[in-house]
Amino acid sequence: MSLRIKSLTLGPFATNAYLLADTETKNAILIDPVDDAPAILGAAKEEGWAIKLMLATHAHLDHVLASAAIKDELQIPFLIHADCAPLLQEIPLQGMYFGLGKLPEAAQPDRLLGDNDSVELDSIRLTSLYTPGHAPGHLSFFLARHKILFSGDSLFAGSIGRTDLPGGDHDLLMNSIMKRLMALDDDVRVLPGHMGATTIGRERLTNPFILSYQS
Repeated sequence: MSLRIKSLTLGPFATNAYLLADTETKNAILIDPVDDAPAILGAAKEEGWAIKLMLATHAHLDHVLASAAIKDELQIPFLIHADCAPLLQEIPLQGMYFGLGKLPEAAQPDRLLGDNDSVELDSIRLTSLYTPGHAPGHLSFFLARHKILFSGDSLFAGSIGRTDLPGGDHDLLMNSIMKRLMALDDDVRVLPGHMGATTIGRERLTNPFILSYQS
């Protein structure tokens, strides 16, 4: 199997979207339909990939803003955790909260994911890890065969997701990180929702939030 991952950093919050493609079939999964549907669709077209599935780590506006436009264009399933439903309904209100004006509604999900659910496309096998705390229903997605974690806004290089937004819970987030993410091997590469990549081992040794929680 040959896998390629293409990342795009888009929108006013510099949010990362990820395209995961099986290079033999040219079919791809989109993780986090971020802000700019034409940019995401254009990147897939440039690579010759067909997006077949769309996942969201959580339902904050910067991770789902392009979901409706992409779903309308491609007629593909949208997958997200069940607890994200209320936030999905409030995307226009989230836009007002952040001073972005009234935003379009997000796509409605076609499948609701839970913990340890499998998402498969051709040779790509992702497992959902329930990691709430930054937002209700937050999921991380683990590509076990390649030791790659898409952490959304749970874990960043040297930091963690903010918990001061509605539904945020610092203790719950730290519990998610320690029990679910720090249980992974040190050499697992972490591709977060914002900023650059890191590894589980690096964060275990250097992340000040994790070090403080362990002390």
